[in-house]
Amino acid sequence: MVLTFLIVMFVLMMNFVWQYIDELVGKGIDGAVIIELLFYAMATMIPMGLPLATLFAAIMTMGNLGENYELLAMKSAGMSLLQILKPLFVIVAFVAVGSFFVANDLVPYSNKKMFSILYDIRQQKQSIEFQDGMFFNGVDNLSIRVGKQDPDTKLLRDVLIYDNRNNSGNMTTMVADSGYIRLSDDKKFLLVTLYNGESYEQTRSNTWYDKSSLRRSFFTEQNGAIPTSGFDFARTSADMFTSGKTKNISELDDSIDSLERLVTVTTTRSYEPLLKDQIFQEDVTVLPTPDSMKVDIDKREFKAVLYEDSIAALDIYERKNLWAQARSDAASSRASFTWDETSSKEAINQLNISKVEWHRKIALPVSIIIFFAIGAALGAIIRKGGLGMPIVVSVAFFVIYYIISTTGEKTAREGTWSAIAGMWLSTFILAPLAAFLIYKATNDSNLFNVEWYYNHVKKFTDPIKEKLTPLFAKLKPKKRIKKQ
Repeated sequence: MVLTFLIVMFVLMMNFVWQYIDELVGKGIDGAVIIELLFYAMATMIPMGLPLATLFAAIMTMGNLGENYELLAMKSAGMSLLQILKPLFVIVAFVAVGSFFVANDLVPYSNKKMFSILYDIRQQKQSIEFQDGMFFNGVDNLSIRVGKQDPDTKLLRDVLIYDNRNNSGNMTTMVADSGYIRLSDDKKFLLVTLYNGESYEQTRSNTWYDKSSLRRSFFTEQNGAIPTSGFDFARTSADMFTSGKTKNISELDDSIDSLERLVTVTTTRSYEPLLKDQIFQEDVTVLPTPDSMKVDIDKREFKAVLYEDSIAALDIYERKNLWAQARSDAASSRASFTWDETSSKEAINQLNISKVEWHRKIALPVSIIIFFAIGAALGAIIRKGGLGMPIVVSVAFFVIYYIISTTGEKTAREGTWSAIAGMWLSTFILAPLAAFLIYKATNDSNLFNVEWYYNHVKKFTDPIKEKLTPLFAKLKPKKRIKKQ
């Protein structure tokens, strides 16, 4: 199991590296920071890798026993398959209990740290790297073009710098034959040293279109320090990153309780005031006494006629003011409803995410036990050890599990299904399958024996073939004998 767990974690880790390779390369990040990020990322992948490693290890273990006839020897001694699997079930039970504490304590902490490091990496700018003939725009309001760079001495040839850092709109252009540009040790300044060049400074006033000046100066050597930001790796507190993935089960309980109250408040605040205060300001009472909304059709038509007559009695200016007031009230009610509806949807979304994460921590130990039962039964039936057949079968079952669990999680997050139905969907499907495979393995079923299926199919096809052969022989045309 240790071997298979390391293999699975290596595959998952490589997937993570390729996913974030663009953000890690070219920024001069310290190797210790990258190792720390990979460590926390690996900890967050344990809930995904542990069930697959359990399935893989169970198939290999029971497959090796079956291939070497050790499983047959134990059964010949009077031991049933459940008795053989009893010590393994005890070990897997300890692994399942330990996985709950990993998912409840280690994974939220690792997620918080990983999100913090990824945020810091995204905030850091790329290091100073010049390409021949290309502009470098890594510093705000500064463009640098280098004709050629010496890879050994780092001497830059044919340097062109456009400096737009002046808030008044003045632009400075510097052209030099050669020079050096590098970051300071604390990465807070860009140190520029230029040789044999010219400087052009264009000064603009408020009426720059008819009054502007251009100042030109020559220099043999010019040194400068330009303040920069974003090149130094600054660490952000991990407490700033809080979500459903960074909370343990007790914190999720508190969040779910608070979010349920918030959803009730925001939903009521969204719809009830809209109906009471904006749409039906008079004559109609909303929700508490819905029977009062039932107005006789004749009375309603009579009120409409009176309302139209009262509008017709107004002059054109009063009608215009009435229309403007109605349109303003409608726009105000729509804006208020949109804001409250957005708050309500956000609260519902966070509630669904919190419920999904709560059930994920409980479902992990159960999925490990189910995968062990499936793997042990498959290993006893297939009777093939090693890394060939177990990998194929393990990956096939894990893909099915991943598709089912991902689909259920997505529907639960969207609120289409409840969190229980979405997060436990894979368990509801795979648990009967595990029981069926255990039953077949206990009875020494030839479930995956191709020859067994071939022999049973042949029992049905042989009698049909014997009956149809004479018939086809009669229908077959006779060959004519050509005369010599």
